[in-house]
Amino acid sequence: MNSLVYLALVVFLFNVAPAFAPPTWSVLVFFSLNFDIHPVALITIGAMCAGTGRYVLARVTKHLRRFISGTALTNLESAQMLLNQKRSHKVAVLLLFIVSPLPSAQLFEAAGLMGARLLPLTLAFFSGRIVTYSLYVASANELKSRGLDEIIKREFTSLGSIIFQLLMFLGIIMLTRVNWFHRFSK
Repeated sequence: MNSLVYLALVVFLFNVAPAFAPPTWSVLVFFSLNFDIHPVALITIGAMCAGTGRYVLARVTKHLRRFISGTALTNLESAQMLLNQKRSHKVAVLLLFIVSPLPSAQLFEAAGLMGARLLPLTLAFFSGRIVTYSLYVASANELKSRGLDEIIKREFTSLGSIIFQLLMFLGIIMLTRVNWFHRFSK
């Protein structure tokens, strides 16, 4: 039971930090490899505490708006208006919080500064983290049970893995063949 409390505390504190905290997935992998915590509990507590921590970070950052100059505040409000203009913009922002490669601390800080509605963003973040944390914890558990040498051997010889790598390489080639400026300037 103590390990669950430590897990919750560490994940929450790391997600309240505005910068330089290790990613939550690494904390979950550490706890998965070093403590006997059921994966569902580990992932659920990790995602809940990460979401709560980021929500608190955004709320605290929102209070910094009063220290921002008039021009900068106007720019933030314009950005918020632009994001709320169309439903497609709102969906894009939610998707950004679900699967963003960007550091989530800065996303939540920006949302707080812009005065965005934080609950939908936090729920999107939580749902995305349930999926990604599940992948990390499952990989850590597989590593723990099978050993690294067997996993590496399987990945180099797996037909699915080979096809996936070839498709990704093909995707990179296709990325260079598209005139992106022409596509988005219409």
